[in-house]
Amino acid sequence: MEFLAGKYDVIVIGAGHAGCEAALISARMNKKTLLVTLSLDSIGLMPCNPSIGGTGKGHLVKEIDALGGEMGVNIDKAYIQSRMLNTGKGPAVHSLRAQADKHLYHQEMKKTIEDQENLDLVMDEVVGLKVEGNKVKGVITLLNAVYEANAVILATGVYLKSKVYIGEVNYSSGPLGFLPANNLSQNLKELGLDLRRFKTGSPARVHKDTLDFSKMVLQPGDEKIIPFSFLNDPEDIKIDQVPCYLTRTTKETKEIILNNIKRSSMYRGDMESTGPRYCPSIEDKVVRFTDKQTHQFFVEPEGLNTKEMYVSGFSSSLAYEVQLKMYQSVNGMENCKMLRPAYAIEYDCVNPLQLKPSLELKVVDNLFSAGQFNGTSGYEEAAAQGLVAGINAVRKIDDKEPLILERSNSYIGVLIDDLVTKGTNEPYRIMTSRSEYRLLLRQDNADLRLTQIGYEAGSVNEFRYEIFKKRLKDIEDEMLRLNETRVKQSQIKEKLEEKNFAKINGSVTLYDFLKRPEIKYEFLDEIGLGNPDIKDDVKTQCEIQIKYEGYIKKQLSQVEKFSKLEHKKLREDLDYSKIDGLRIEAKQKLDEIKPMSLGQASRISGVSPADISVLMIYLEQQRRSR
Repeated sequence: MEFLAGKYDVIVIGAGHAGCEAALISARMNKKTLLVTLSLDSIGLMPCNPSIGGTGKGHLVKEIDALGGEMGVNIDKAYIQSRMLNTGKGPAVHSLRAQADKHLYHQEMKKTIEDQENLDLVMDEVVGLKVEGNKVKGVITLLNAVYEANAVILATGVYLKSKVYIGEVNYSSGPLGFLPANNLSQNLKELGLDLRRFKTGSPARVHKDTLDFSKMVLQPGDEKIIPFSFLNDPEDIKIDQVPCYLTRTTKETKEIILNNIKRSSMYRGDMESTGPRYCPSIEDKVVRFTDKQTHQFFVEPEGLNTKEMYVSGFSSSLAYEVQLKMYQSVNGMENCKMLRPAYAIEYDCVNPLQLKPSLELKVVDNLFSAGQFNGTSGYEEAAAQGLVAGINAVRKIDDKEPLILERSNSYIGVLIDDLVTKGTNEPYRIMTSRSEYRLLLRQDNADLRLTQIGYEAGSVNEFRYEIFKKRLKDIEDEMLRLNETRVKQSQIKEKLEEKNFAKINGSVTLYDFLKRPEIKYEFLDEIGLGNPDIKDDVKTQCEIQIKYEGYIKKQLSQVEKFSKLEHKKLREDLDYSKIDGLRIEAKQKLDEIKPMSLGQASRISGVSPADISVLMIYLEQQRRSR
């Protein structure tokens, strides 16, 4: 018999990376919040790669932090190795990546949630939503508990009707042996949600003592630590880092895979769902790239207090005994013992075209969703959506306009806009190439782009805001000093000759001096013209702004041009079928997606520039007729 177990402002279903961010930000924005999870041991779980960040993903984590989220703070507590990727390229694609102690990451996130005021945590399974008059009113659990709420956030990850595949064997299970959630999907379908099946996979874990690292290439961490959180100073989080390793498959590996390809769940036809194109299984790599005899991958520790090593880039759904032969054919892994086999996992998720840009479902009021349930892949993508869903659930309750991040101010804006405007037929992964404005959307300036927005939205507290204002003032003051301070050839003649740098004609400002490609801020420190009172991140920010000034101005001009379309709003109740001049396909797509602006409409597949012109004329006619 059902019983009323509690009343809340916001209920979050699922305590993965999306659920943790959603629940924490809701509670921090003074809403009584409940976080429901299948297991307390799966809070902030890293079921696949034990790392945070990476190409494009590092940008998301810095943006989450800039908006008041927890992921950056938590990985700074739990990292065991830190590396900046793509340093041989421009700053737009520099991406921070940290190897995590996955158990410590879970423990720290769980502690943060347990300590959070306004946040209750309960272990149970949500089996249905309580909906009245097309508005969500709460949840019903397997233990017959009814929790009432003004808003609900679905952050179910890969648990909905999840099924694990290993060769010919398949069974109902969540990731890493956790229980699946088999009861909620049917209820969601009955409410009008368009569910689909996606899949992902995870490599094996092997015993550290059975590996020969002398046959692998050492991958150390960076000597200079850059925190994920803008709240942290590099010196305060510095640790003795642990190494990762790089190795390769062999011709024998390829032969084993091809000889047993029919024993892969994917190639047997057991799974009909779509997997992530940018993270293929090893058998998929071998079949797709037949000209390659070997493939590289990384061997990474899962933590400081475990012998489990993660075989990154080597996921598979081959049969167990085939996996063992395959892994043992690799350089340095000839005698490896598997602690956990690789597997593929299939799960239910929603068609993201059913979402508003606020991440509220179109079919049920006050019901929001985030993470892999929305068709994405990755901890960082999930956390970013969880944060936005949490903020907007609170703002909806308070009858405020939602926080809609734009493509021009954040990768989070790119991620959400891609999902709700274009949809996805595979697990979506963020990449720097998805942004039109990536020189503006660097990870080093995430706070400059977003912290003021977060403060105004209520997600950034006073403590964080004061740190942001101090950094902003330091940057502004230093830019002014660089503009006002001049250097003469006679002052630094010897240093220029020593470095074989071009001489100065007369004198130049430090600002113009830094524009030279060969001059770094470190050189200003070397010649005694740097500012010893500012931090390295401020120096870096000034140097980037100066060196890329022309390119930045050009992109800002592009943003201004396209923002005119972004700010031409479209009514949610607009009936596109009655607008003359629109093509039939455009009418169908516009009615389905209900774009918020002309800018969003222009990015819908099937809506042409001619259709946008028709809409612009229509809006102008409506304006004049008022």
